[in-house]
Amino acid sequence: MTMLGFLILFPLAVGAVLLAIRNNAARNVVVVASALVIGLASIWLVAQGLNSAAPARFAFSSTVVDGLCTLVGIVVACVVVAFGVKYRNALAVVLAAVQLVGSLVFEFGFAHGAHVEYALYYDQLTLLMVFIIGIIGSAICVYAIGYMEDFQAHEPEGAPDKRPTFFALMFVFLSAMFLIVFSDHMVWLFTGWEVTTLCSFLLIAYTRTEEAIRNAFRQIVMNLLGGISFLVALYVSLFTFGTLSLSEFLELGQAYPQLAVLAVTALAFAGITKAAQMPFHTWLLGAMVAPTPTSALLHSSTMVKAGVFLLVKLSPVLMVCPVPSALLTFIGAITFLFCSIMAITQSNAKRVLAYSTIANLGLITACAGIGTPGAVWAAAFLILFHAIAKSLLFLCVGTAEHHIGSRDIEDMDLLFDRMPSLARFMMLGIMCMFIAPFGMLMAKWATLQAFTEAGDIALVLTLAFGSAATFMFWAKWMGKLAGIAGQPKNVELSVHSSEWVPIMLMAVLIALGCVGLPLISLNLVEPYLYLVFGELAFPIGLDNLIIAAVAVILMIIILFSGLGHSTARRANVYLAGVSVDNNERTFRNSLSGVTQATARNWYMADWFPEKRLDFIGTAVCAAFIVGIYAMAVYFAIVLF
Repeated sequence: MTMLGFLILFPLAVGAVLLAIRNNAARNVVVVASALVIGLASIWLVAQGLNSAAPARFAFSSTVVDGLCTLVGIVVACVVVAFGVKYRNALAVVLAAVQLVGSLVFEFGFAHGAHVEYALYYDQLTLLMVFIIGIIGSAICVYAIGYMEDFQAHEPEGAPDKRPTFFALMFVFLSAMFLIVFSDHMVWLFTGWEVTTLCSFLLIAYTRTEEAIRNAFRQIVMNLLGGISFLVALYVSLFTFGTLSLSEFLELGQAYPQLAVLAVTALAFAGITKAAQMPFHTWLLGAMVAPTPTSALLHSSTMVKAGVFLLVKLSPVLMVCPVPSALLTFIGAITFLFCSIMAITQSNAKRVLAYSTIANLGLITACAGIGTPGAVWAAAFLILFHAIAKSLLFLCVGTAEHHIGSRDIEDMDLLFDRMPSLARFMMLGIMCMFIAPFGMLMAKWATLQAFTEAGDIALVLTLAFGSAATFMFWAKWMGKLAGIAGQPKNVELSVHSSEWVPIMLMAVLIALGCVGLPLISLNLVEPYLYLVFGELAFPIGLDNLIIAAVAVILMIIILFSGLGHSTARRANVYLAGVSVDNNERTFRNSLSGVTQATARNWYMADWFPEKRLDFIGTAVCAAFIVGIYAMAVYFAIVLF
C-alpha cells in the first residue's frame, strides 16, 4: 500500500513544487528526477505483481480521504464555474453546478455512512496501466522540457512564461491517473476522473487564444456530461447494491445483471465521453491546439485511457448485460469505421493521429462491449501498443514541426534526409500501428477472432473496412517519409537531448513490447483473464507470437541499419536525363516546358467529405445513446 500511496501523492507533491519554481535549470532537474523516480517506482510495482494469483487489496480508513475528495470536487467545480463566467460559457457553468450539487447531496445525504473496506487495490490490468502511466506518461514530461523551451521561444516578446503551470498540471495529471487505476472506492475513482477533466481543460486552454478557449470548453462540457453520468452510477450502485466498492459492484452485477443495467449504462456513457467516442470525439480533435506534449499525454497514457480502462473493467458485467453491451459495441464499431475513413482526408499530421486515436479507442470500446475473454485479451494489447506507438508518433511530429516549420504531411518531403534519425523513429511508430507482425496488428487479429466468435457479421465487416482505411492513411504517410531524393540540409542536429531520450525510450518499448508479447500475455493479461472470467484466452498461438517477435527484430535492424556516417557517393537526382535544376527537382518536359517533380498524397476528400461523415456518425451515435439510456432508465423503473 505504501507504493500505491507514493505513486498517487508523489506526482501531486512534484506538481506543487514545480508551480513555485521559476528557474528553468532547477525546473528541468526536478522534472527529470521526478520522472525517473515515478518510472522506477512503477517498474518495481509491476515486477512485484507479475503473475499474481489474486488482486492485492488494502484496507484503508477512508473518512479523511472522503472529505478530501469532497473538497477536491468543490474546487474542480468552482474553477470551471469561474472560467465559465469569465468566458461567458453558460453551459459549462450549469453542468458544473449540477455536478457539484449532485455530489454534495450524494456525499452528505446518502454516502456519508457508506464504508469501503478495501479502498485501494491492484490487479494485472491495473499493473498494465501503471506501466503506461508511469513510464510513458513521465517520459512525455521529460520530452516537454526541450519542446516547451522552443515553444516559449516562439511566443511573442514579453509574453508571460506559463511553463511552471504547464509542468505542474502534467504531474497532477499523472497523480489523478494513478488514483483512478488504484481506487476500488468508486468515489475516489470519480475524484481522479474529474481531476483529469479539469487538467485537460487547463492544458488545452494553455495558449489562451480564442481557438484554444473554445476547444477547452468543448472538452469540459462533454466530459462534465460524462461526470454527471458517473454520478448517476454512484447513486444507483448505492441504492441498488448498497456498495461503493467497484469490485463488489462488478461481482453483484454479474450475479444480478437486470439490477445493474442502469448503473453499467451510466458508467459506459461516462467511459465513452472520456474515451472521445462519437458523438463526443470532437473534444479530442480540438485538443490538437494544445502544445504537443499535452496531445501526447491526452492521447496515449492518460485521459482517454482512463475511459477505456473503466470500460474494460466493466467487461465481465457487459458480457451478461446486453443493453450497455449493445451501446459499447455499436458506438465503438461506428467510431472505428467513420474516424478511420475521415483520417484518409487529413494532411495535418496531428489531426491524422487524433482520428487514429479515436478510431483505435473505438476498437477497444467494442472489445469491452463484447466482454469475452478473447475480446479483453485483444483490448489489453490494443491499449498497450497504442499507448507506446502513439506517444512516439506525437513526440516525433512535435519535434519535426519545430525543425521543418510545419506539421503537414505534405511538407515532410525528404525527411529521411533532413532528419534521418527522427524519420526512422516516426516510421517505426507507423509500422507498429498497421504492419504485421507488430503488436497492434497482432491485437487486431485477436479482435477479429473475438468478433467472429461473437457471431456478429456487422462487427467483422466494420473491422475489415475500417482496417482497410487505416492501411491507406498510414501507408500514405509512411511512403512520404521513405522518399529519398536530393541532398537537403540535416536539421535534426539542434534537437534537444530531452526530446531524444523519450523518443528513443518509446522506440525501445515498441521493440521490447513486440518481442516480449508472449511474456506479457503469460504474466499479465492471461492471469487477469483467469481471475475475472475463470478461464484463459489464447487468441494467437505461442508459436505464432514467437515467430512474430523474431520478424519484428529483423525489421527494426533493417530500418535503423542505415544510420550513421556513410561513404557512399551521393549522386544528383536523375530526372529522365533532362534535368533543369536538381535541387528544385525540375526537368524539361516533352513540350520543352519546365515541370517540377513532386509526389503528393491522395486524400479523397470528395469521396469521403469529412463534414458529412462527421454529421452522419454524430447523429447516428447520439440517437443510439439516447435510445439505450432511455431503455436502461425504463428497465430500472420497472424493476423498482
